[in-house]
Amino acid sequence: MEDSVQDTDEQLLRTMAGGDTEAMSAFYRRHEARVYHYLFSRLNDSFTAADLLNEVMLEVWRSATRFAGRAKVTTWVLGIARNKVLTHWRKQGLREFTDLDDSLADDTPAADLEQALAAVKDGQVLRACMETLSPLHREILYLVFFEELDYTEIAEMLKIPEGTVKSRVYHAKNLLKKQLARVMRSP
Repeated sequence: MEDSVQDTDEQLLRTMAGGDTEAMSAFYRRHEARVYHYLFSRLNDSFTAADLLNEVMLEVWRSATRFAGRAKVTTWVLGIARNKVLTHWRKQGLREFTDLDDSLADDTPAADLEQALAAVKDGQVLRACMETLSPLHREILYLVFFEELDYTEIAEMLKIPEGTVKSRVYHAKNLLKKQLARVMRSP
């Protein structure tokens, strides 16, 4: 597989389905950072995130033949990562937060949040504010802002209605704005 860097994710999955370990290596290198950052954003534990990264990639290897192409490869892989997090939490006796009201519209002016984020130049401050949010809110903001997934992709990945995604984004943005405002007012 000499040209694996130029192969699409779908091509790599098809080649992996045939047992090609070089395709798996290329796929791993391509998605390692993204999956690790997602896992870390959910777990806030670098060791567990690294362990689960390997479990995710092993599952990708095992499931390559089952990728149907109904979602983007990255959405599919992050869905596998999310399931690994949920399984980890179940084993630890932790539960995910319950869904919020999905009838709320996301009518928050994005510009307000964008201005607040632009005003916070220190990445540590933003990370600290994100850590004060529930795992559910951290995850949704991570998927929107860092993974740049649209609501439909997020709904598919999380296996929830698109309205629930909008509701979570709405609440998470408001909570993050409050945290950022509090930090910006502090000396």
